Amino acid sequence: MTCYIVGHIAIHDRERYAQYEAGFMPILQQHGGQIVAVSDAPAVLEGVADGRRLVILSFEDQKAAISWMRSPDYQEIARHRHAASEAWILMAEGFGQA
Repeated sequence: MTCYIVGHIAIHDRERYAQYEAGFMPILQQHGGQIVAVSDAPAVLEGVADGRRLVILSFEDQKAAISWMRSPDYQEIARHRHAASEAWILMAEGFGQA
């Protein structure tokens, strides 16, 4: 079942965050992940905008998503994201998929 990872990220150090971005795609692709959406200014339909980046990723299943997130290669670059931002990272399975 398709699994989605959603990130809501407040970046406070763009230079350091760029180090995270530089290594992101190859690692994501190694684990079969795809970027569904990314926006530094997502449209707010309800509530109050808080200036956070929105990222939506998809994976074949929950196992692939967790494998990506826990992989040594991802953890190596994630230290830059941790230092450069504050984030909510959520995971959810696709709705109504077999």
